[in-house]
Amino acid sequence: MRTTKIHTTLDEISSASWQTLNHGNNPFVSYDFLYGLEKHDCLQQWGWLPLYLSLYDDDTLIGALPMYQKDNSYGEFVFDWAWADAYARNGLQYYPKLVVAVPYTPATGPRLLVHDSYNKHELHAALMKAALDFAKDMGVSSLHYLFTPEDETDALEKSGLLRRTGFQFHWQNENYTDFDNFLGSLSSKKRKQIRKERRDVNNAGVEIELLHGRETTKEHWSVFHAFYRSTFARKSGYATLTQSFFEYLAEKFPDQVILVLARQDGKYIAGTFNIHGGGTLYGRHWGSSRDVSGLHFELCYYQLIEYCIENKLQRFEAGAQGEHKLSRGFLPSTTYSAHWLAHPAFTDAIADFLRHEQSGIENYMEVLEEHSPFRKTGNQP
Repeated sequence: MRTTKIHTTLDEISSASWQTLNHGNNPFVSYDFLYGLEKHDCLQQWGWLPLYLSLYDDDTLIGALPMYQKDNSYGEFVFDWAWADAYARNGLQYYPKLVVAVPYTPATGPRLLVHDSYNKHELHAALMKAALDFAKDMGVSSLHYLFTPEDETDALEKSGLLRRTGFQFHWQNENYTDFDNFLGSLSSKKRKQIRKERRDVNNAGVEIELLHGRETTKEHWSVFHAFYRSTFARKSGYATLTQSFFEYLAEKFPDQVILVLARQDGKYIAGTFNIHGGGTLYGRHWGSSRDVSGLHFELCYYQLIEYCIENKLQRFEAGAQGEHKLSRGFLPSTTYSAHWLAHPAFTDAIADFLRHEQSGIENYMEVLEEHSPFRKTGNQP
């Protein structure tokens, strides 16, 4: 018999059961990543209350959603602050709401997690219905699926949710043999720009260390976490991820976690945290204590492009936003989310807004494509 349950902690689900659900080796929806967020104080104090919706066939876990109740919109990267404000101006409450997402992680990946031994479309439908029923029973204003793959977005839209389109800048490995081969695919102007940026870092006497999780120490993470916190302090944000969380990830993903650190005059001055899985490298966090020309690009892009080429990773997602990525070989790539709102009038208003927003995004992406850094002929995506 099939039943659904809501778990408020992953302690109630075994790692082995969760890992039987197909997530395409995406690290962010793995048991270890989600459990780490929960157990290392990264969630509830920032308004993420776990409500893992799970589907069972007798005692066998056959489907799940990483779902959270939210009383704010921080750490989602699909911005709905204006929607919340519109609710407030009309005397309505937008919070709490439900989100199906990975906290603080603007990376596309599966959200409808299902067991390979069962019919995928049937389980997707069951999960979507269960989540919507739960949202209605709770009386929340809305239910949001963030950074969904295109096939899941299609299914969610067919079930009645509103599609929202966005974009990020992603790098694709066109079977480059080395970094110079990648540079050869770019226009002369862009090649010169990148080579100059890399020279500036080298001429400043900066030494680069690229460490896998298994090679890192507590000292490395202490240094990096200080850089990470400084980035949020400068931007008036919140450093939600704890040092112990990063150390935990290094232990659980010893070959997938990549820490890139920069040292100058014998002292660490900058670092980036990255993780890969399923053939994709994800650049996630950066921080520095010193301004060095070109250092951000070296640590956040060039070192990691080299890593992708050397290790035959096909894709590099360097996070949300950033038109400056375009000239460095990152092209616009569409992202999706799907939304249900309980209030009929707001559903109509937001549906109209999303139609106009999508048209604007599509037009802007066409403009960006016209400014591709790649040569018009030869080796290019």
